[in-house]
Amino acid sequence: MEDPAALVRFYDDAYTRDPVAAAVYARWRALGAIGKADHVIALCARAGIGHPINTLEVGCGDGALLCELRCRGFGGTLSGVEITDAAVEIARMRPQIDSVERYDGLHLPAADGAYDLGVLSHVLEHVPDAVALLAEVARACRAVLVEVPLEANLSARRAVKRAHAAEVGHLQRLDREAVREIVARAGLSVAAELDDPLPLEVHRFFARTPRAHALAGAKWAVRASLHDLAPSVARRVFTVHHACLCVAPGG
Repeated sequence: MEDPAALVRFYDDAYTRDPVAAAVYARWRALGAIGKADHVIALCARAGIGHPINTLEVGCGDGALLCELRCRGFGGTLSGVEITDAAVEIARMRPQIDSVERYDGLHLPAADGAYDLGVLSHVLEHVPDAVALLAEVARACRAVLVEVPLEANLSARRAVKRAHAAEVGHLQRLDREAVREIVARAGLSVAAELDDPLPLEVHRFFARTPRAHALAGAKWAVRASLHDLAPSVARRVFTVHHACLCVAPGG
């Protein structure tokens, strides 16, 4: 899906689906925002960023992560940009966010170094040219937080998983080495990074029966234990979320 217009239509559809499904996925995004905010704050602390004066989230969706950062009192002035009118309309209704604008998916309407912190949370796997987008965000932001799912693993090779990734618009199938290559090609270096096998609540979210609930709990226990004991093995076996704080060399 490299046609920009098709990409916009795809995500417009995602935000204008039937009201019941829209409400479910709004709760899903709010739950995910808790862990994403944890990652933003933890990595900024590790990299010595402190408290940004202003933050720009590129691909902010419905604004769930920016709202969570506001609840934590982190990020200063909070702004977002999105490629679809539907998402912009939803995010603009949230009083926790200072501004939300539509953009073309590549060129940011911001001066060089206009923001202390840029956030690309679960965006790079959706775009055809991840290097170009990251470089553009780094132009406008003095540090950039990148988070992606690491889907180059045994579990994600299964047909059902490949079909789901395509359904939600994933164009890139990344591992940690691929993320580091994208960062380097964008002219940046990694100041801090972490992996997250995701909490129990996330694994159980779509469980609709007692059996599914129990299976999700068992899946979480196995994955969390393996990730604690052997993170590199865990990354080869199943999908974890990877986040890194990127800066210009010497920054």
